[in-house]
Order: sequence, then C-alpha cells, then structure tokens
Amino acid sequence: MARDPRRLAGIALMCAAPVFFAGLDTTGKVLAGAGVDPLLTTFMRYAVNVALVTAFLNPVTRPGVAHSRRLPLQILRSLLLFGSTACNFLALRSLQLAETVSIQFAAPLTVALLAGPLLGEWSSRTRLAAVAAGFLGVLIIVRPDAVVAKPAMLFSLGNMLCYAFYVLVTRKLAAYDSTATTVFYTGLGGLVVMSPLLPWVWTTPGSGTVWALLLAVGLFGTVGHWLLVLAHARAPANLLAPLIYTQILWSVLLGYLVFGDVPSVWTLFGAGVIVASGLVLLSEDALARRRTRRD
Repeated sequence: MARDPRRLAGIALMCAAPVFFAGLDTTGKVLAGAGVDPLLTTFMRYAVNVALVTAFLNPVTRPGVAHSRRLPLQILRSLLLFGSTACNFLALRSLQLAETVSIQFAAPLTVALLAGPLLGEWSSRTRLAAVAAGFLGVLIIVRPDAVVAKPAMLFSLGNMLCYAFYVLVTRKLAAYDSTATTVFYTGLGGLVVMSPLLPWVWTTPGSGTVWALLLAVGLFGTVGHWLLVLAHARAPANLLAPLIYTQILWSVLLGYLVFGDVPSVWTLFGAGVIVASGLVLLSEDALARRRTRRD
C-alpha cells in the first residue's frame, strides 16, 4: 500500500515540535543561570508570541476573530497557560530538564481523571488503572525526600496542574469558538498579567546574547505550537500523540550537553512509568473510536 505523504509530513512535523519545546526549556534554564528573572523570561515568551500571532491573525486580516462566545473561558484558558509557563521557568532554576518535563507529562493523566466530572467524558477501568499507574510514576520522581531537597518540584507540579486545566478548558471552548479565535487569545493573558509587573522584574540584558536568548524563548514556543497545528492538519491525532513523548529524549540530551545533567535512576524510572501510562490511555482512545465507527 502506498504511503500517504500527508501523514508522513504530519509525523515529521510532530517529531520536530518537541525539539522546539525542549529548546524552549533549555533556553529558559540558561537565562535563569545568567541571572535573568524567570518572570521576565515569561514576559518575553508571551510578548514575542503575541507579536507574531497578531501579525498574521488580527481583526483586520480576520474580521470577527476577536469575538468569543465564551470570553471568560478564553481569559481563564490564557491565564492557565501563563501559570503553567511561569511555574515551569521557576522550576527550571534548580531542576533538571528531564525532571520538569517528566512531571509535566502527567498532565494527560490528570485530564483523563478530571474529564469525567468536568466534561462528562468518563473513563473506563483500564483508563483509570493507567491514570493510577501514571501518578505512581510522578510519586517515584517527586518523592518526599526529593521535594525536601528540591522544593522547586512544587513549581513543576503547579505547571502540570495548570496545563491539565488549560487542556480541559480548551476542549470546552472547541464547542463555542473557532480555532483562530482561541489562538488569538492564547498569549494575551500572560502579556496582560506580566506587563504591569515588568518594572519590578526588569533587568536590562547585559549582552546581545541574553537579548537573543530572550527572543528565542518566544520563537521556540511559538514555532513549536505552530508545528503542532500543522501536524494535526495532516495526520490523525491518535497517530501523532505518542510522538510528543520524544521531548523527554531531547530534554535528557540537551540537559547533558548544555548543563552536564545526568538524570537519576528514579527520574528515568518514573518517566518510563508515566510514558507507558500515557500510551495506554492513547491506545484506549483509539479502540474507543474504532468501536464508535463500527456502531
């Protein structure tokens, strides 16, 4: 059977996106090591994103794009993404890339657990067992002694929870607003929250390199999400979803090459449990869709 070139392009784009996300985390950690306030890094992440998005997606080029049928939800979604980003950059000041990304990948498990009471998408016993196993993986990484030694893990947990609720709100909005409207509002919350705080966190970058890294933070995040959109326009979600876990590999590699970090056995084992649980959830989703099509 001939290969579908659109699917292959989607797979390639989905494989590229995690590289940019790992680059985003790496750049944020480099900036923290250079003494740049993580909240300033967060501001630049959204300032660059909003500038790039509004250049192509605005009420002039797309009339009506700013009209939302659920504006409070759009604002909440944007603020949740801001909370996720800020917590992540705060965590990266003292945690390894592999630690933060492994904890973050527990977000799909949280979504699966909360989708029932919040969205009416109830999970089967198999899915609930996978969720329980995934949270066990989180506990393997975030052990009580590890939290005492590295309190920043609490920021990583905050990142994960904010991102999980961000996904849930995004699903809810899909029934009311267009993708273009949702993309338009995505970065605005972070920019609005951070702009009044800028005088308190601003330090003038001491070199062109720091300026370049601050701009790179916004570029990495924007391009990474753009690649996700392009990938999902070319291939089904159930084929692409497992590929996001390749970010762990890139994070481990960049963590070693840039910072000399070697993940602990606990981190690698916990990450493996989380990834395996996520793959079980994806498999269950695929089976459920096949059963629905047959019926």
